[in-house]
Amino acid sequence: MTGSLIGAPLDRVDGHAKVTGAARYAADVPAADPLHAVIVQATIARGTITDVDETAARAVPGVVEVLTYRNAPRVPAFPFEFALPFCEELAPLQDATVHYHGQHVALVLGETFEAAREGAALLRISYAPAPAEIDLDTAHTVTNPDHFFGSAMQYRRGEPERAFDASAVRIDATYTTPLENHNPMEPSATLAEWHGNELLVHDSTQWVMGTQACYAKAFALDATQVRVLAPYIGGGFGCKGFVWAHQTLAAMAAKATGRPVKLVLTREQMFTSVGHRGLTRQRVRLGASRDGVLQATLHDVTSVTSRVGASFFEPSVIATAMLYGAPAVALTTRVAQLDVPSPTAMRAPGEAPGTFALGSALDEVAYACGLDPLDVLRRNETATDLEVGLPFSSRNVLACYDRGAEAFGWDRRSHAPRSMRDGRELIGWGVATATYPAMRSNGEARVTITPDGTIDVASATHDLGTGMYTVLTQIAADALGADPRAIRVRIGDSSLPLAPVAGGSMSTASVGPAVLDAATRARAEAITIATSSGASPLHGLHADEVEVVAGVLRAKADPTRAIGYGAVVQLGGSGAIEVHAHAAPGDEGERYSFHSFGAQFVEVRFDEEIARLRVTRALGVFDCGRIMNRKTARSQMLGGITFGLGMALLEETVRDERYGAVVTNNLADYHLPVNADVPPIEVLFVEEPDLRFNPLGARGVGEIGITGVAAAIANAVYHATGVRVRDLPIVPEKLLTPALAAV
Repeated sequence: MTGSLIGAPLDRVDGHAKVTGAARYAADVPAADPLHAVIVQATIARGTITDVDETAARAVPGVVEVLTYRNAPRVPAFPFEFALPFCEELAPLQDATVHYHGQHVALVLGETFEAAREGAALLRISYAPAPAEIDLDTAHTVTNPDHFFGSAMQYRRGEPERAFDASAVRIDATYTTPLENHNPMEPSATLAEWHGNELLVHDSTQWVMGTQACYAKAFALDATQVRVLAPYIGGGFGCKGFVWAHQTLAAMAAKATGRPVKLVLTREQMFTSVGHRGLTRQRVRLGASRDGVLQATLHDVTSVTSRVGASFFEPSVIATAMLYGAPAVALTTRVAQLDVPSPTAMRAPGEAPGTFALGSALDEVAYACGLDPLDVLRRNETATDLEVGLPFSSRNVLACYDRGAEAFGWDRRSHAPRSMRDGRELIGWGVATATYPAMRSNGEARVTITPDGTIDVASATHDLGTGMYTVLTQIAADALGADPRAIRVRIGDSSLPLAPVAGGSMSTASVGPAVLDAATRARAEAITIATSSGASPLHGLHADEVEVVAGVLRAKADPTRAIGYGAVVQLGGSGAIEVHAHAAPGDEGERYSFHSFGAQFVEVRFDEEIARLRVTRALGVFDCGRIMNRKTARSQMLGGITFGLGMALLEETVRDERYGAVVTNNLADYHLPVNADVPPIEVLFVEEPDLRFNPLGARGVGEIGITGVAAAIANAVYHATGVRVRDLPIVPEKLLTPALAAV
């Protein structure tokens, strides 16, 4: 890297297109003579379809076709593999079996959306219900998975039971988190159209290449026959990371009718069609000495999955073994299979609920020891990941604690619960640790310098609103010594160079090094042409005698000897300077453990007279290596902390206990934070480039922001009220004293 653009708070380069409406999302893309599709969902939790009466539906003017298991194109079901990311081993509309309430059982196609919607409402489907299991406590099928995407779900070191029993201070508590749903601003949408044996799909997906692989497999095509486009995505948080039935349905319908088909999920359908965060029940036992140092950690988690998507569950033990320095640890995970829709990744899967339980339990240890909770966190610091026996590549969590404490004014905190008050409001301050693994995958990029001086950067990566367009612009412009306005970034297209799923907070860490390499090599090639061509003002100079400023190559000793990138390309005679680069992790993972860390500080206020609980101040301090863009990174953290606030105080998906139907399937009943709920949030970064991790020194920032927030809020609530709430969300009735609750 040669310039100073890395880290600069550059405005989003795609911002103008988004605020003016020029950016087209999947549902916005026009198509010639399209059909509109509306999904009909099962109204039983388990059983069989016995009859489908299509008469009234087909009689609606504008209804063109009704697809059910009786006439839908045949497609096979495939088990989940990371490279073939079907979320459910259940191909849509292939038989009469119903596996969960909300399963797609029919598709109505109309000339207009209104016609299709009316036809769907008039379709009559009869069922033979079968006994269903939708409650964790009645589950008959419970598994004990060994691993989750490579992380151990059953783990031991030392003698944790003996160490726990021998500890001077023992905490044994159970924490629960409810089912939660993603609610991105853009509902999932797909536009599919066939051109002979080639399939073109506009999709709201976080992984165009994984989606391409699924379409190819489902329809027995070569990957080159499928193109998936997703240049803009209106949020995802994981629900658009893998492939769901509605995407296959759109392509099936387009194949059956010979016309483009546009399918947009309703907000209600988003609650059953694209995954969720499964509920968790977590028993945490912590044994500590009187000075708050952990001697034993035992973390037992029970979570839920579906019968048709059992590959995914909430891996809540995932951070426990490495986060603190306890010498004895035991982790267990149990997963109940139920007749419910399949869960999937939801922002910091595992870490978000896991840090709630572990962070709350550490706070309980602090109070049992009579110590400041922040001191207990400091005393359990470790420089080594004891789970894998490797040093951390970089771990500045102590600096996060210190900077956060100073900025938050932690030294003014009194220790006792209910000891801080402002008028009739009780005030509480809480703290917890944030963490998320630093992940990296194979990534590729192509950098092309054209004769007019435009620099094209291309990769099949994605921007969910995370700032990828802007960050890649900065990396390329910095390496090339170019004006950012000369950079054009193209992403979200499966025909572009390889990129991984936009999940696991790894996109910048994976694709960024490839862009850096390609841009650096393109710069070197341009300098070679400029110094070797007799027609160039730089002819005869050595490469180290040339600098590049704002896209102009010039002699360091005499800046009047200069030539722009476009003119250099013309001198080269090849039509363009084009460099394709591939970046991948090496063997550094055998020497270091890669994680990011942070500290979450929260203030709450509780008015006992009206049972009003508010988060009134939040501060997050994060150690994520080099920050690529301080503005977009801060935005990510603001979103993550807000996400955590919703998790702690508001969000809960409720199912009908008899039928499995989601009864909170709208934004009136499923409560999300709005502007009035969100307090002033301060975000700070402890910047230390992690060059052991990748050449940029940058780790991901997308998901760590939510981790630790729920624990910090729960801990602040205890400090304010003296009530320890171990079951999310923390609604006001959980804080009422028995006398008040009886009123």
